[in-house]
Amino acid sequence: MPKRSSSDSDPVKNALRVVEAAIGEPLNPSKTRKRRKNPHAVALGRKGGLKGGVVRASRLTPEKRTEIAKLAASARWQKKS
Repeated sequence: MPKRSSSDSDPVKNALRVVEAAIGEPLNPSKTRKRRKNPHAVALGRKGGLKGGVVRASRLTPEKRTEIAKLAASARWQKKS
């Protein structure tokens, strides 16, 4: 009597193996379909992202910047404990 493998207990992997056997070739959707980013959208997002922090910091008052920095420091310290 042949021994059964316990590694094929995943139903999704088993279904993929059955489909691949039926069509006669490996089926790998992650390699066949690559998403490309729109270069214009990437450039536009980068343009806004580069100036965002500088503009925000220039509009804040020193007191508000201090308050934000204190909140950030307390959040960092709370993570450690």
